[in-house]
Amino acid sequence: MTKTITITGAGGQIGYAMLFRIAAGDMLGSDEHVRLRLLEIPQGMGAAEGAALELQDGAFALLDGVEVTDDPAVAFDGANIALLVGARPRGPGMERGDLLAANGGIFGPQGRAIAAHAASDVRVAVVGNPANTNALIASSAADGVPAEQFTALTRLDENRARAQLAQALHTPVGAVRRVPIWGNHSATQFPDISHATLDGEPVAERLAAAFGDVRAWQEQTFIPRVAKRGAEIIEVRGSSSVASAASAAIDHVRDWVHGTDDWTSAGVVSHGEYGVPEGLICSFPVRAVDGTWRIVDGLELDDWARARVDASVTELVEEREAVRALGLI
Repeated sequence: MTKTITITGAGGQIGYAMLFRIAAGDMLGSDEHVRLRLLEIPQGMGAAEGAALELQDGAFALLDGVEVTDDPAVAFDGANIALLVGARPRGPGMERGDLLAANGGIFGPQGRAIAAHAASDVRVAVVGNPANTNALIASSAADGVPAEQFTALTRLDENRARAQLAQALHTPVGAVRRVPIWGNHSATQFPDISHATLDGEPVAERLAAAFGDVRAWQEQTFIPRVAKRGAEIIEVRGSSSVASAASAAIDHVRDWVHGTDDWTSAGVVSHGEYGVPEGLICSFPVRAVDGTWRIVDGLELDDWARARVDASVTELVEEREAVRALGLI
C-alpha cells in the first residue's frame, strides 16, 4: 500500500534536502512505495514545482506520484505522514509574541486541515521552529486527532550531541548511545550525558580521564556547543543547517514507524512524566514500540540536571501561556 507523505514548505532548502532521500526509501524502507504531496505558499510554488520535476527525472522506483499545491485540504488528503517544515523565521526586531502569533497563523490552519483530511493514523513531525510550541498549536487545532500523533523534532539536537561526544572521545559516532535531549528545541535544551554509553559501556570514566572536571566541560563546552551549533553553522556556512535537519527528520520518522533498539529523543506530549506539566510538547528520552513513542521511565536526575530540565520546561510553559493569551490554543 502506497503511503502518502505531506511536506510543508517543500520548496525550501530543508524540504528539498529531504525529498530525494524519502523517494529513495531512506525514511520508510526499500519496499515501501510513497506518494508525495508538496505544500507551499503561492510565492514558493515555483521552487516546489521545480523539485517535483527533478523527482520525476530521478525515476525513483518507490515514488508513485508527486503533487504540488497551495491548498492544505489537498495537501493533507489521506496523509499518513506529515512533515511540517515551513514556518515563519524570526526577523529583525521581532518579539517572541510576534513570532508565536505568526506561526499560529500557519500551524493552526494546518492542524485543522490534518483533522479534516488526513488518515486517522497520521503521524505528524513538526520541524519548523519554534518546533515544540508549533506542534502544540497544530495539535490543539486538530480536533479529534490524539495528541500522541503530534511530535516535535529534537533528533537534530541529539545527533549533534552524540557527534560532539564522539569527537571528544575520539570514537565513531555510531558507538555512542543514550544521549537524550530534554525540554525545548531552543538554547535552553538539556543534552544529557549522564547515561551515555560507548559500545554499551558507561562513558563516565573516559570523560573523566579526558577532561578531569566533567561537569565544568559540560557547562562550558559541551552544552553550549550543542545548543548553539545552528548559529555556528550559519557563521561558517553563511546559511542555516539544512541537510542535517532533513536527515534528522528522516531519522525521527523512520524510527517512529519501524521502532528503535535503544533510546532516542523526540518532542512528545507529556502526561506528567518527570514532573513536566501535562499537555506540553516536551523532549524526552523515548523508545518507539509498535509505532508509538514511549517515554523512558525511571531515569535519575541529580539536582544539577533537574535544574537544567526545569529551566527548559519553564520556557515551554511560558510559550504555552503566550499562545494561549493569543487565542491560538
